[in-house]
Amino acid sequence: MARPPTAAQRRVVEGADPDTGRLRGTDAQLAALVRLGLAFRHPRPPHDHFLTPAGHRLREAEPEPAAPAAPEPGGVFAARVGGAEEAPPGPRRTREIRDAWQGLLELRRMTNQDGATDRPCGWERTHLVRAAALALEAAGHRPESADTPGYRVRATPQPEAVAVYGPALGEYAATLEGAGWQCGEHTEARTKTRHLLASPRRV
Repeated sequence: MARPPTAAQRRVVEGADPDTGRLRGTDAQLAALVRLGLAFRHPRPPHDHFLTPAGHRLREAEPEPAAPAAPEPGGVFAARVGGAEEAPPGPRRTREIRDAWQGLLELRRMTNQDGATDRPCGWERTHLVRAAALALEAAGHRPESADTPGYRVRATPQPEAVAVYGPALGEYAATLEGAGWQCGEHTEARTKTRHLLASPRRV
């Protein structure tokens, strides 16, 4: 379990820019916040540091853990991809996924060359399954669990494409297309199962 931030680290978080989440502090403080999952370092010069969704929660003093479970590089929350292991969502999960989606939009704004937030960024292209699942879960779709039907996102042999299964393919496609993905329905030759093939849009 991650140790809580020190008083000095909390002051750095609380002093973040309220609009952008940009942080100011010593190199050691900023590096420690990255290790705690509360900040991430921008990949382009001048390599400023910004709050992750967990950092924003800490700054707003919400009664939540300092870092989300299973954080991904760039501070983006790991969405549920669907499967028997998934548990039904609760109020806390709803807040976490809402914050994660806002954090991803901010990551798009900062890392897409034109600052666009309507299409996927580099992180999403290297984490296709998690990125597509995040878009679906943030829009309110339920992941498949042992006793609940829902979406299931899986990797495919095709580059930059994921397969999405579930009972509401049309709704999933509308959500993903609104989040900057392109989708098409396909039928598996062997099982005759219908699914979406979704890829991040480039323009």
